[in-house]
Amino acid sequence: MLDTLDAAAVRRWCASGLDTLKRHQREIDDLNVYPVPDGDTGTNLVLTLTSAQQALAMDLDTGADGTSTAHGHALRLLARGALLGARGNSGVILSQILRGLADALGPVPEVGGRELAVALRAASDAAYAAVARPEEGTLLTVASAAADAAERAADGELPTVTRAAASGAATALARTPEQLPALARAGVVDAGGRGFCLLLDALVEVVTGAPPVTCTPTPRQVRPLAAARETTSTGYAYEVQFLLDAEAEAVRRMRDELDALGDSLVVVGDGSPTGGTWQVHVHVDDIGAAIEAGVVAGRPYQISVTRFADQRAPGAAPAADRGPAADPNRATGPGPASDGRGAVVVATGPGIAALLAGEGAVVVPGNPSTGELLDAVRATGAVRVVVLPNDPNAQAVANQVAVEAYRSGVKVSVVPTRSPVQALAALAVRDAGRRFEDDVIAMAEAAGACRHAEVCRAGRDALTVAGPCRAGDVLALVEGEVHLIGTDLVETSVALVDRMLGGGGELVTLLVGADAPDGLAEAVRTHIVGRWPFVEVHTYPGGQPHYPLLVGVE
Repeated sequence: MLDTLDAAAVRRWCASGLDTLKRHQREIDDLNVYPVPDGDTGTNLVLTLTSAQQALAMDLDTGADGTSTAHGHALRLLARGALLGARGNSGVILSQILRGLADALGPVPEVGGRELAVALRAASDAAYAAVARPEEGTLLTVASAAADAAERAADGELPTVTRAAASGAATALARTPEQLPALARAGVVDAGGRGFCLLLDALVEVVTGAPPVTCTPTPRQVRPLAAARETTSTGYAYEVQFLLDAEAEAVRRMRDELDALGDSLVVVGDGSPTGGTWQVHVHVDDIGAAIEAGVVAGRPYQISVTRFADQRAPGAAPAADRGPAADPNRATGPGPASDGRGAVVVATGPGIAALLAGEGAVVVPGNPSTGELLDAVRATGAVRVVVLPNDPNAQAVANQVAVEAYRSGVKVSVVPTRSPVQALAALAVRDAGRRFEDDVIAMAEAAGACRHAEVCRAGRDALTVAGPCRAGDVLALVEGEVHLIGTDLVETSVALVDRMLGGGGELVTLLVGADAPDGLAEAVRTHIVGRWPFVEVHTYPGGQPHYPLLVGVE
């Protein structure tokens, strides 16, 4: 049982909360009163918290960042990741709740019961402030009730306050059908509130070491209304969502303009007092006006537009003008799948290209332009396409392609892979029997579960996080950061694999580069078989330049 909430507990809470949401994802989705992407609350919460966990995992330093405590640093990473990956109303509001917790607990030396109660109130206030027209009977109500209960128990220890917050949230959730007629008609509790209760239950388990005594209520009857809309909506046709870099004053003006254009408006920031990054979500009829408001305010990106009518017949593909035929020399791979789906992958190296094409993807050479990647999307002949960029620079291009493709009726989802080994893991779990959105989530989870690394030689003298290196040294990078510096390629590669498998793993994928010396892959493979006998090893000729070895561990 914990007396204080430290950085390690924050990380365990994130992992436990994400696992809990995944287990209840379908149940929460079924609580929605209208079946559109913005209403897939369970899916949106899973995607939002997955992004938060990835932000935590990518930060190798679990200590303070110089401006906050260690637990505050972890909470800020959590909130920032949730903001950048937020989906739908529920995801955006959750990101703001996490930001409120981070702001309140960041400077506090130790987080006990009273500190948690204060932070939950700050989180609730931040969530209400983010919503243009707050509605009771929603996630906002449940978060406020959790804060109320925590404040009443604030004189107690951390476990007491945590249990009180979870119990108060559960009680409020059970009353949400009394506050929203749409919930009462459908015979369900609020989906976002249900998800938040599950996250509080996960926090109780982390703090106390035992499941909560008062479990969140399950719906009395799951009966989504196929044609119903949120009671706060007057029937707008589109959901528009984007990230925005802008000053606070410009965002206030944009918020007023968007409020006049539509409803379900949520605008949340990353906590900077004057500006920073903002997540914007709104339902409108005039897409152009909504995006133009963002352009006037600052720099919008990762723009996502969903037409609600397209979601009411999941099996029907929307009509689309797929544009001119692509140049066959620009991309390689099969034609469209029989279910109207396609996959596009960015990759360098003939061996890697052949592997990915064999998995049914159209392959584009590395560092493509927007036009080249868009041509590849069109070359699939599909109306639903997943893009795996395999590089941060290509990901920015892919996000722009998703916006451009939408204008011609093609829905593009970008899975943010950073290495070909992650793309292989993602493509391996594709299943045409799932909904496209569920398939994208499964691919993203598979890619995220694949740790990636590469071995190369330093091109110049430099100072790295692993120490100084000289030109010609062998560098082993994990998730883009230098972890090992050596002089022998085989020895450094072996040490890299040992370090990665020390954190667990069942499958190792080795992609051998064009400049790899003879025997490198076999030496690494032999070592793995001898030292890690229960680990499966796959070795392929990748042919990639600059990197003698790419490594994936799943």
